[in-house]
Amino acid sequence: MELTQVLIKPLVSEKSTSLLSNANAKCLTFLVHPDANKTEIGRAVETVFGVTVLKVNVVCGKARDYVRQNRRQCHKPGYKKAFVTVTQDSKIEYFEGA
Repeated sequence: MELTQVLIKPLVSEKSTSLLSNANAKCLTFLVHPDANKTEIGRAVETVFGVTVLKVNVVCGKARDYVRQNRRQCHKPGYKKAFVTVTQDSKIEYFEGA
């Protein structure tokens, strides 16, 4: 898989911004391609943002169909979220402001 297809979008929420202010290392959160593995995610973040990646944690959410009265009401798609830990001295303008 090409590195341009690995990262779909960064996730900016209250929890992800609190992970950025950690004392030891910064943790960035991304929505990633479902077929991407940890090494591809780490390599993509290093090349795109020019930072040093310490570790990558991945969380997968299952796709679900919501059924009510034996009928399918709606479909919630699955996702794959990556928590990428970078060194404290790394700076990314997108997450920390210009």
